[in-house]
Amino acid sequence: MLTTLQTAYTDTRAGDLAWCLGKDELPALAVLDRELPGPGDGPGPGDGPGPGDGTAAFATPSVQVQLRLLGASHQVVLDSPRGRCSETVACMPGSSTPLPFGVARRIAGWDYEFAARIETLSRGCFAGRAQELLALVADHPNGLAGTFPGDPHAFTAMLVQYRGGSVLWRTWHAYPQEGRLVATRSTLSAQS
Repeated sequence: MLTTLQTAYTDTRAGDLAWCLGKDELPALAVLDRELPGPGDGPGPGDGPGPGDGTAAFATPSVQVQLRLLGASHQVVLDSPRGRCSETVACMPGSSTPLPFGVARRIAGWDYEFAARIETLSRGCFAGRAQELLALVADHPNGLAGTFPGDPHAFTAMLVQYRGGSVLWRTWHAYPQEGRLVATRSTLSAQS
């Protein structure tokens, strides 16, 4: 799903982004709710044999996932019987936790991993990459993207999926005035 966000462009530099786990829901400009298989539900599409063949012995109920586009970037909230996980990557006034390049934690019955990278691209490469990412996410049933007024290449995009017993999500935060693209990757798996 692609939408135009009705707000001013708040986080205007890649370096302004911060990361936080466990934050309550912040006001959202666009939301996408999805129900995905829970870790341990057995194979997902493309993962091989399916339920009923004896491979899903340790089934876990589904995971409710909410992708949230904020005026200051993104928030992902996951709820399941195992517990709740909330990830926020945004420009958060007063935050002293900068965007880390990698994190691994155990939270609420989950193994959580986060990774981030910042790419600096030329103007032409940036425009092409922005169009490619927006097309990918806009056409995906588990994708949410929002463009900010004033520049078609200023956007935040999110994509969530279930694969190999884990819930994974990717996000992209575009800063055309700097030629910088922040990409994050998060994984939530049942603790072993």
